[in-house]
Amino acid sequence: MASLDSVSIAILLGSVLVMAGILSSLLALRFGAPLLLVFLFVGILAGDSGPGGLRFDDVQTTYLVGSVALALILFDGGLKTRFQSIRAVLAPSAALATVGVLLTALITAPVAKYALGIGWTEALLVGAVVGSTDAAAVFLLVHSQGLRLRPRVGATLEVESGTNDPFAIFLTLMLVEFLSIGQSSWAHVALQFARESVLGVVFGAAGGWLVVFALNRVALPQGLHAPFVATAALVIFGLAQISHASGFLAVYLAGMIIGNRPTRAHNSVVAFLDAATWLAQIVMFVLLGLLVSPERTLTTVLPAVAVALVLMLVARPIAVFLCLAPFRFNWRERTFIAWVGLRGAVAIFLASIPLLVGLPNAQVYFDVAFVVVIISLLLQGWTLGAAARRLHVALPRADRGPRRVELDLPGQLEQQLVGYPVRANSLFLKRGLIPSWSKPTLVIRDERILSPVEAEPVVKGDYLYLLAPPEKAEALDRFFVDMPVVPAPDPHLLGDFMMPGDVTLKDVADIYGVTIAPGDAHLTLADYFDIHLDHAPRVGATLPLDSIVLVARSIGGARVNIVGLRLPEDEESPAPPLTRTAAARRKLSRIGTRLLGS
Repeated sequence: MASLDSVSIAILLGSVLVMAGILSSLLALRFGAPLLLVFLFVGILAGDSGPGGLRFDDVQTTYLVGSVALALILFDGGLKTRFQSIRAVLAPSAALATVGVLLTALITAPVAKYALGIGWTEALLVGAVVGSTDAAAVFLLVHSQGLRLRPRVGATLEVESGTNDPFAIFLTLMLVEFLSIGQSSWAHVALQFARESVLGVVFGAAGGWLVVFALNRVALPQGLHAPFVATAALVIFGLAQISHASGFLAVYLAGMIIGNRPTRAHNSVVAFLDAATWLAQIVMFVLLGLLVSPERTLTTVLPAVAVALVLMLVARPIAVFLCLAPFRFNWRERTFIAWVGLRGAVAIFLASIPLLVGLPNAQVYFDVAFVVVIISLLLQGWTLGAAARRLHVALPRADRGPRRVELDLPGQLEQQLVGYPVRANSLFLKRGLIPSWSKPTLVIRDERILSPVEAEPVVKGDYLYLLAPPEKAEALDRFFVDMPVVPAPDPHLLGDFMMPGDVTLKDVADIYGVTIAPGDAHLTLADYFDIHLDHAPRVGATLPLDSIVLVARSIGGARVNIVGLRLPEDEESPAPPLTRTAAARRKLSRIGTRLLGS
């Protein structure tokens, strides 16, 4: 009975620790502290060096839990990565994830050697352990601070942090094998890396396609799709690992394939993986915190601080600037990417591998990695938002989107049900606009279910549900957010080059002689962009209007508020001389352009 009681006590204490980690996130969000650091300190306080007094030194269990947690985190990251967003940044991200990690380890190694008094191979192992950025830390801190990064910068960080873990793990395992067994040729290392990478891609691609096929062909009971996908991710990871492939690369690639293909219950799968990833991060950091001994760490704190500072201020910046040199990133973007080299649980997880195999200085590697993670989360994590704003890589924060509800429809993949509360100043209520690819289906008013015809007219406070293709559902958000207050247009800005977004198509047709559909005469230019774009408008988005092209020059409140005109050019015959009226109008247009900051 005593053994049964001990199991019950372990379950109770484990649940209390996880619950404490979850509740501590509220305090962290209030004071802006990095959440992962809070989870780590919960484990430290519960350990034998803290008031909790729990003695935990099971490295094997920590490695097992860390492997599962990291696999789920990478799979969830791949699930949310769009192919369109990574095409332009695949090359720089791949360079950072491979060459960047290697350069960071090589530059950090001399400091580790002389500060810790260890050999070159051991110093390189320390560099490899702390050389990769942590996907969970990057994603969580960027999102928790409400940052909207420039698309290229955000996509580069997302792909790099998701793909550099497999290379860092490979490098760490190779060095651990070298220290454990002995000499190993560079040809063997290169062959091993090529085999793990190729097999990882094969397992990831095959596993991803098989999961997509099974989701869409096998009639699973409602509610089992999400657990099936999460379990399938771990199956892919396990099969790849026992086949000596990169399991972490395989699950990330499998997640990308599943996330970019139409599947049943996609929304429930994403929601389930979000929750599973949160739980995995909390459990992983709490366990790592339990494994840490602050008293022992004090003996290596000064050398570890030296390693951390060189890593953040020298090694990472040099690696980033060299890797991004062939690509068109300006110095501000490179500096920010260099600063966001956050270290998290991956570094401590990698440091547990030498402990697991019993290397002589394994405890030193672990303590150094712990100090590096603490300093990185404190210094880089707390200054992330300020760095993004000071370096001008953060976009203005968008208005908070409406509470969108997405419901998968059983038996088909082309449409899903999307619901919104109707706001008083929303574009839908004010102007009655809705894209042609969406169809209002039902309205909920005062707890009554009505058809759109019965509910006509839709009023503030109603809940409207529409049918829309899953890949376009998010684009409906801009029709249900509150419209910003736009000042009355200045008629002098109706020039040859720019005009406000609330000018009607009729005005444009009258001035420039273009032909428009009679039913579109009342639409504003902003309305025209809302209806004909299947995504939220971005600066530079273009739409043809008869013989001219409309260009979105400025966005405000998720709508186009300044539109540029690209007029047709006739290179064969010279333009007729401007009349005095036309010349004055063009001059006023240019003055208006300067005033608008274009």
